[in-house]
Amino acid sequence: MKKYLLFDLDGTLTDPKTGICTCVQYALSAFGIEEPELDKLEPFIGPPLKDSFMRFYGFTGEQAEAAVEKYRERFGDVGLFENELYPGIPKMLRALRARGMTLAVASSKPTVYVRRILEHFKLDRYFSAVVGSELDGRRVNKDEVVQEALRQLFGDKPADLSQIYMIGDRCFDVEGAHKLGVESVAVAYGYGSMEELKEAKSDYIVRTVEELQAFLLRGTDDIGQKSGLQKAGELLIPYLLFFLARNLGFYLSQMLFLMLANRGIGRDFFVLYDASGAPQDFTGNATAIISALGFTAGAAAVYYASAKRVLVATAKDMLLQHLRKEPRMNCALLAAATAGMALGLNMLAELAAVTDMSPAYEEVARKQHSASLLIGLICYGVVAPIAEELLFRGVIYGNLRRMIRLIPAAGVSAALFGFYHGNTVQGIYAFVMGCLIVYGYEYFGDFRAAAGVHMGANILVYVLGSAGFAPSGIAGVLVCALSLVCAVGSLYLLQRQRSGQGGNSL
Repeated sequence: MKKYLLFDLDGTLTDPKTGICTCVQYALSAFGIEEPELDKLEPFIGPPLKDSFMRFYGFTGEQAEAAVEKYRERFGDVGLFENELYPGIPKMLRALRARGMTLAVASSKPTVYVRRILEHFKLDRYFSAVVGSELDGRRVNKDEVVQEALRQLFGDKPADLSQIYMIGDRCFDVEGAHKLGVESVAVAYGYGSMEELKEAKSDYIVRTVEELQAFLLRGTDDIGQKSGLQKAGELLIPYLLFFLARNLGFYLSQMLFLMLANRGIGRDFFVLYDASGAPQDFTGNATAIISALGFTAGAAAVYYASAKRVLVATAKDMLLQHLRKEPRMNCALLAAATAGMALGLNMLAELAAVTDMSPAYEEVARKQHSASLLIGLICYGVVAPIAEELLFRGVIYGNLRRMIRLIPAAGVSAALFGFYHGNTVQGIYAFVMGCLIVYGYEYFGDFRAAAGVHMGANILVYVLGSAGFAPSGIAGVLVCALSLVCAVGSLYLLQRQRSGQGGNSL
């Protein structure tokens, strides 16, 4: 949610086609040019009129200025009101103001016309500033209009660019916003094509007024209106619920396996016995299955309590950034980054001998690798990652990203993920991988990407650990370095792809 919203007028709040195009016809006819089809004149909607006459009809600067004067002869009295609101606009503006947002109009149309149109439709009450061009030809470029709107909103204080959206339907709106460091929201229901808006590298694209309202209000209907204590509860309660359900699942599974073993069912599969025949510990396979059952219980509790709702809300938010399907190459790059980061960090920990200084880590690794490969992969490579993702990215990050900005939200969720592991070695590894998981989630806008990164890392590390893959010396240093270079290089290529397409990523 951002507090300051700058709206274009034509093609964003109102549909001006009849008025603008008919007045362009009137101006062209004065030069002996007859254009009977209004549809062919739609490109005049949005950019400065003088530029359009020169671009589309080859007018000189002097001719274009004369054409603009002829255009205004009709527009000022008639064409101004040959206009209509897009359905849902008044309702949206009321909802935005009710949430405490500050609204302004930033249009390339002369300010005097903008004000009359807003007054005609009774929209002027919603806007704290109304800025357009000047009749004498000043302030026609969109960045100049946006700059003046910011000056009127913020006065002598620096504009808080992180709290501003420029909303419009043409590439000029997007480019004007970006020149001033303002994020853009492009509306595809106006007169700019989807291709034009993507080419301009819009930060977000919405297809309807309803989508625009939902996007601008996201987070304000529930989390955005809650107290600090309620927000903390949105994070803490699922965390505690997961632990309680998971540990209860562990306990009940252990009781079940002991009962089965005492009755002679799967005795040697479930339990290790000492020389006297007394139960000593659970086998690696039993430990893995107990772990999987506990994680399943924790996942089920969190999913039905909150994850399902938060995942749906997050998916709706992310949809606006991911209207175009990511190419398969980007999936491969994320997989390479995952493999390189997982292997590189584990090799770095081994080479630095920090694993030897953590008995807790050594015990966890010993128990996990004492299971058979297939059971270990299912339990530690599939079930556990999905369960943890439902909690840490599904609920915790999903809620955090609606409370605070994306990078702090990623950092906090990754820190909680690291703390959750209970030992320093796994904690540091989990923090870094947690940041990578969030990056994948935001990049693809799909929870499956987060789960995929987590599962891929766990499966790779588990298979290599079971195979005893642990090169040392120069070989170990080379593997570690190459893995980390692969990870960083893949992330660099991913970010370049995103920068070339427009849109936000962490």
